[in-house]
Amino acid sequence: MKVGTVVEGSVTSVKKFGAYVNLEGGEEGFIHISKVAREYVKNIEDYLKVGQKVEAKVLGTTKDGKWELSIKDLKGKGSEEAPTSQDFEKKLAKFMRDSGEKISAYKRRLDKKRGIRKRP
Repeated sequence: MKVGTVVEGSVTSVKKFGAYVNLEGGEEGFIHISKVAREYVKNIEDYLKVGQKVEAKVLGTTKDGKWELSIKDLKGKGSEEAPTSQDFEKKLAKFMRDSGEKISAYKRRLDKKRGIRKRP
């Protein structure tokens, strides 16, 4: 088995910090709670159950010789759409416009308080 390969197995035990998986070929792997899903996982039992078949990506080996696995990395980073440059430019332009309007309004209020009048 190599790092980066996708393996299948069944969950043999679920602990509060992760899950142990029996892989094809009789080897054992471990999925840490932080590698189960992209969102915060408070209770791993909401995601994995004993006997459940899982597919995971091999990340390496643990200190005790088990395969370190990840379900989260298997889904790929493309599942969340990255903001485009055009979206950023639109947001920046809106921010600059809004900031300019707020600064102008602030200056008008400040001048009014000071008693400064604009010349026609």
